[in-house]
Amino acid sequence: MKKNRIFILVGVVFILSLQKVVAQYYFYDNNTYNMPVMFEIGASAGVMNSLTDIGGKAGLGKKYFKDLNIGNNQFNASIYFTATYKEAVAVRIEGTFGHVKAYDSILKEVQSTTPRYNRNLSFSSKIFEISAVAEFYPLFIFVNWASRDDYPPKYSPYLLGGIGYYSFNPQTILNGRVVNLQPLSTEGQGFAEYPNRKPYKLQQVNFPIGAGVKYELSSRLNLRAEFLYRILATDYLDDLSTKYIDQSLFSKYFTGTQLADALALNDRRRIDAEYPINPLGGQIRGKATNNDAYFSFNIKLGLNFGREEINKPRRNNHY
Repeated sequence: MKKNRIFILVGVVFILSLQKVVAQYYFYDNNTYNMPVMFEIGASAGVMNSLTDIGGKAGLGKKYFKDLNIGNNQFNASIYFTATYKEAVAVRIEGTFGHVKAYDSILKEVQSTTPRYNRNLSFSSKIFEISAVAEFYPLFIFVNWASRDDYPPKYSPYLLGGIGYYSFNPQTILNGRVVNLQPLSTEGQGFAEYPNRKPYKLQQVNFPIGAGVKYELSSRLNLRAEFLYRILATDYLDDLSTKYIDQSLFSKYFTGTQLADALALNDRRRIDAEYPINPLGGQIRGKATNNDAYFSFNIKLGLNFGREEINKPRRNNHY
């Protein structure tokens, strides 16, 4: 049902693009006026990072950005199409490609994080996302520039919120090989002995929220700086959530290389006298009370359609 809503939004945007809007909205400057509905296509580049159970900063694991490792920033890029009504509200369809990663070994020199460092887990995942996001521009929602004698500002802050559909695939390195973690059920997902631990899907819905600032470079080009945070419905972006399981159970469900990988990657703890390993499980592996998240900061360059040139300078802010 949620995917159907995304397709409906896409359809509305393209239907609007086929309609010819003949009424002008207000004069952008002495040579150009805006149409009520305008369109923008563009691309962006920036950094992407994640908040998961792996890695982190000094002390106990914390919520949100208090446990963020800036050094794990990865490249991301996107392309987008936007339809904007009177520069006040907009609907944007965007495709984003990115990458996230984290590793416990980053805490080697941090004495207060010995349990996490000794846990010795790591993950990396590519991210592909399609989203439908609404943009809200307070300077145009609360101010009617069509009725004023001055031009609107070149810059405009905005808020964002919407829905997305993304894919991920947590992986790690074992003896020089890249191994997919989800099929290994490292925390007993799908095992009869752990009925509450369901296998997680590698394609899911998320909820992007954020804010940005748009700056008009010219009547045709604009530049944006934008932060977008994704609220996720899973704690398994990093394949880590709850407690260790009884390792003897893996031989009941797996054989061969898959069994060997599951045994090796379920528990990679370094030997520590203070935190001895219990092969029967039950010890804390992750924190299941908080879902994971990922976010991005991007610079966007957009090309506008919907501003019309006039033949001679004139000044009239009315329809």
